[in-house]
Amino acid sequence: MPTQERGGLPLDGLVLLWAARRSGVLDALLESAGTPEEVAETAGVTEHAARVTVDGLEAMGFLKQVGSEYEITNRTLGFLAKRDVRSIGRLSHALDVFDLWTALPETMASGEEPPKPADWTRNRLGAQAATDETVVRACVTAAVREAPEATRTLDVAGGSGVYAREFVARGHEVMLADDPDVVDVVSPLLEPTAVDLATTELPSLSGLDGSFGLAVGVDALRRFDPGEAATLVASAADTLAPGGTLVFVDVFAREDESANADDAIAVAVDALATGEGALHAETAVREWFEAAGLADVVVRDVPGASRQAVVGHKPGDG
Repeated sequence: MPTQERGGLPLDGLVLLWAARRSGVLDALLESAGTPEEVAETAGVTEHAARVTVDGLEAMGFLKQVGSEYEITNRTLGFLAKRDVRSIGRLSHALDVFDLWTALPETMASGEEPPKPADWTRNRLGAQAATDETVVRACVTAAVREAPEATRTLDVAGGSGVYAREFVARGHEVMLADDPDVVDVVSPLLEPTAVDLATTELPSLSGLDGSFGLAVGVDALRRFDPGEAATLVASAADTLAPGGTLVFVDVFAREDESANADDAIAVAVDALATGEGALHAETAVREWFEAAGLADVVVRDVPGASRQAVVGHKPGDG
């Protein structure tokens, strides 16, 4: 079940790592402390807690013992290096989300969006950049199959560019569109590549012309509430050239609820905890595509990615 493992850790390991970060134990280890006794003194925890935490982090590969002290390993570097999102990995974002999970009762009572942890955007992009290559290839393959003749592609809310790079590798001319704060983070990494960047204010894609043969958004709709998601679909449809194809790949609430129940619950809980986005019903997304003037709307499973692709085509000239 997706909620039992995040960032490559089982839930108990994630809890221990989260507690280490929240208590200051992780900072102590990253900065100077080399023994459990030093960790306890620096972080203000008991020596027993420090010993248990250090032993657990060593067992999970975040620390290694060198003589009488402990040193961080490469697995821990994502908590230090934030400039290049490709070096962050998935765990920092997993811990950020866990922070918000722990505040769920208050969020549920207030109905207000909770404050995000520090480095929220960079950590989210780092997690996306670390998406398993098989998932990236599966999502891109699903999109390309729907528009095999398309060569100019728009990556909608493309984030780190992990999907845009795969489209480029397949010979596509690619533009990635996202919010200003995202483009600011990824532009130093993507400007030297063949991926073009467009700054927009999602869910609007204003300013982009209707020249794309294919527009694709992976895990994009879940970031928006239903009204915003419908706007994103309509805006993406407007970027298509006549005969172009729109594909949104995500986890949706299916008519057959048992088909992807675990994945759907994970998306819904994350949206509730972050105060952003929603799990959208497959039927609602189809309606948004049709309202945007797209034809032959279908929903297909994406093998190897635990997601579905909603596909629609813009009518051609004449």
